[in-house]
Amino acid sequence: MGIQQGQPPVTSQQLSTPPRTNTADLFGDPIDSHPLWFKQSSFLSPDFDSESYISDLRTFVPFETLRSELQSHQSSLKHELVELINRDYADFVNLSTKLVDVDAAVLRMRAPLIEIREKILGFRGAVEGSLVSLQGGLRQRAEASAAREILELLIDTSHVVSKVEKLIKELHSVPADASNGDLHTTENGHVTNGISTQHSEIGTIRRETQSMLLERIASEMNRLKFYFAHAKNLPFIENMERRIQNASSLLDTSLGHCFVDGLIHKDANAVYNCLRAYAAVDNTKNAEEIFRSTVVAPLVQKVIPYTSSGVVGGSNGDELEEDYKQIKNLIAQDCTFLLEISSTENSGLHVFSFLANSILKEVVWAIQQGKPGAFAPGRPTEFLKNYKSSLGFLADLEGYCPSRSAVANFRAEGVYVDFIKQWNIGVYFRLRFQEIAASLDSALVNSSLTPIPKSDSDDGNMTLKQSVTLLECLDSCWREDVLVLSISDKFLRLTLQLISRYANWVSAGLSARRNRNSSSNPSFEWALSAAPDDFVYIIHDLDYLSAEVCGTYIPHVLKILNSCPPQVLNPVETSILQGGQSLKDLIPSVIDSIIETLVEKSNEELKQLHGIVAAYRLTKKPPPVRHSHYVSGVLRPLKVFVEGERAGRYLTREMKDKLIEGAAVKITGRYNDMAADIVNTARKTETSLKRIRQGAQRRAGASSDISDHNVSETDRICMQLFLDIQEYGRNLGGLGVEAAKIPAYGSLWQLVAPQDRQGEIRF
Repeated sequence: MGIQQGQPPVTSQQLSTPPRTNTADLFGDPIDSHPLWFKQSSFLSPDFDSESYISDLRTFVPFETLRSELQSHQSSLKHELVELINRDYADFVNLSTKLVDVDAAVLRMRAPLIEIREKILGFRGAVEGSLVSLQGGLRQRAEASAAREILELLIDTSHVVSKVEKLIKELHSVPADASNGDLHTTENGHVTNGISTQHSEIGTIRRETQSMLLERIASEMNRLKFYFAHAKNLPFIENMERRIQNASSLLDTSLGHCFVDGLIHKDANAVYNCLRAYAAVDNTKNAEEIFRSTVVAPLVQKVIPYTSSGVVGGSNGDELEEDYKQIKNLIAQDCTFLLEISSTENSGLHVFSFLANSILKEVVWAIQQGKPGAFAPGRPTEFLKNYKSSLGFLADLEGYCPSRSAVANFRAEGVYVDFIKQWNIGVYFRLRFQEIAASLDSALVNSSLTPIPKSDSDDGNMTLKQSVTLLECLDSCWREDVLVLSISDKFLRLTLQLISRYANWVSAGLSARRNRNSSSNPSFEWALSAAPDDFVYIIHDLDYLSAEVCGTYIPHVLKILNSCPPQVLNPVETSILQGGQSLKDLIPSVIDSIIETLVEKSNEELKQLHGIVAAYRLTKKPPPVRHSHYVSGVLRPLKVFVEGERAGRYLTREMKDKLIEGAAVKITGRYNDMAADIVNTARKTETSLKRIRQGAQRRAGASSDISDHNVSETDRICMQLFLDIQEYGRNLGGLGVEAAKIPAYGSLWQLVAPQDRQGEIRF
C-alpha cells in the first residue's frame, strides 16, 4: 500500500521515543557512543546470525548491557528513518500516485516478451538441427579420410612389397663373385698381375653395387615395417605377411653375405653401405655377431685356443697379461678399419657397439671356455694380476671410443657389466683380510713378548715382533700387488682395524696386569709375566708406530688415492691420524704399569718400617743418630730400572722424567701412609700406657713425674723416621726429584720433624 497524499510529515514520536541527545561528557566523548565491542557493521553482513552474535558476546558482556546497547541502536535507527522520510517526503507522496494501474502495464509488457521468447526457441531449434547435420557430415568426412588413409597405406604397402621383391631380383642378377677362386687363378693355376688386378676391381665394383642395392632395399624394408606396424590387423596386410617375411629373410641372408665379403676384403665402401642397411632395418645385433664370428673369433682363438668343451690349449696357465697384449695388437691390425667406419661422424652408425658385443664378448667367452681359472679368487696374487690386466684391456678398448658419451655407452653395455661382475672382488678382499689379519693375530696370541735382536745402530727401529708384524700388515694393505683401488674403502677400514687390534692388545694386557687376571685368554699372559724392562719395548714401539703412521704412512696412502676428490682424502687422513694418535695415547698407561710394578717392589722395603717400632718399644735404646739401612733400598728398584740398559737405550729423557716423577710421588705417598699409621699407633699406645702408669702411681702414692725427663718411645720413633726421610729426600734428589715439591713428603715432614724444623724442609 502507498502513503496517502496530504498527510503531515512523520514525527519521531510516531516511531519511538527520541534517542539520547548527542552531547559530550566531561571527557569530550559523545554520551551515546557505543563501546568497542559493539560493531554496527556486523548487522550489515549477509551471513549475520543473531544467535551466533549473542553467543559470542555473552562470554564477556552481560545480557543487560547488551540489551541496553541494542535498544539504543534501535532508537537511533528509527530516528534516522524519520529524518530520511521527512527529508524526501515529497518523493514519497509522488510515489503513491505513480503506482496507479501497475497491473495493466505489466500485462501490456508481457505479450511482446512471450512473443520474443517463442521466436528465440524456434531459432534455437533450427540452429541445433543444423549443428547435428554439420557434425554428421564432419564425422562422415573423417571416416572417409581414415578409409582413404588406410587405402593409401595398403596401396603403398603393396607397392613397397613389389618394389622390394623387384630389387631383390635385381640383387640376384648382379654378377656373383667367383669366390671359389676362378677370378684369381687361371686354369693352370698361374695368376698374372693384370688378371688379378682386373678381378680385384671387378669384385670391388660388384660389392659396392650390391651393398648400395642392399642399403636401398633396407630403406624400403624400413618403410614396409612402418606400414605393417600401423595396419597389421587388416586382412590385406595379413595376406601379404608371408611375402614380407620372405623378403626380410632374403634381405638378411644377402646382407650377411655382402657384409662378410666386405669384411674379408676390407672393402670400406661396401662395409659402410652394409652397416647403414643394418641400421635402417634396426638389426644391429646381426652385424655385431657376424663381425664377431668372421673377424674377432679367429683372432682370439689364435691367442686363447678353446673348444666347445672348454679344453685349454694355451701354455701359460691362467695368466692373461700376455694374452691381452697379443689381442690388443691383433685388434689394432684387423679390427680398426671397422671401428673407424662405425665411428664416422654424422653417419648414424653410432647404434653399433662392436667393441662390446663383438670384441669384448668374444674375449670374455674365450676366457670363460679356455681359462676359467683366471676368474677364481682362490689364488689372490694371480687373481689380482689378471683383474688389473683386464682393467687395462678395457681401458685400451675405451681408447677406440670417439667421445665421452661413447665411453659411457660402452660401459653401460650388458657384456661390459657382466665381465666386471665375473671378478668377485668381495671374495678376494675376504681372502686378503683373512691373510693379513691372521698374520697379526698369530703374532699377538703369543704368551710372551718376542724381542727382536738389535744392534747398536738399530736403536731407532722397533723392538718387538708383534710391532713389526703390525707395520708389515699396514704396508700390505696398500701394496700394489694387494690393493684394489675400487674397494680402497675396505682396505682403509682394514688398516684402522689392524691399528685398533694392536692398541686393544696393549690396553687389554695392561688391564689384565692391573687386575691380576688373564681371563683365560692367552693373549693377556704376556702382560702378567712381563718385567718392567719389557714394557720399555712397548713404549718404544708405540712411539715409533705412532710416528710412522702419522708421518710417512699417510702421504703414502694419499698418493695412492690421489685420484679421489679432497672431500674423500680429508676424512681418510683424519681417520689414520686418529689411529696413530690412539697408539701414542697408550704410552702413559704403559708408564703407569711400570710405576705400579716399581712401587710394589719399593713397598717391600717400606715394610721394614715396622722394625722401627719393635726397636724402640719397651726398650732402653738411646735416641737414634743415623738413618735406617732400609732407606737405601726404597728407591733402589726405580734407580736400577732408570739406569738400566733398555731404559737408557729406548726411553727419551721426557719419558724418564715422567716415570721417575710418577714413581716418586706414589712411593712417597706409600711412605707417608705407613709412617703416619706407625706414629699414630705409637702415640695412642703411649698415651694408653701413660694413663695406666699414672693410675698405678696414684694408687701407690708415688710421684707422677718420674719419667717426665726421659725421651718417650714415640719421640724416638719420630726421631728415627726424621733421619730416614732426610736420607730418603737426598736419594730423591739424586734421581732429580725435589722432595719438597711432593705433597706427601711435606705431610711426612710435618709428621716426624721436630718443632724447630717444621717451618722449612731442609736436609
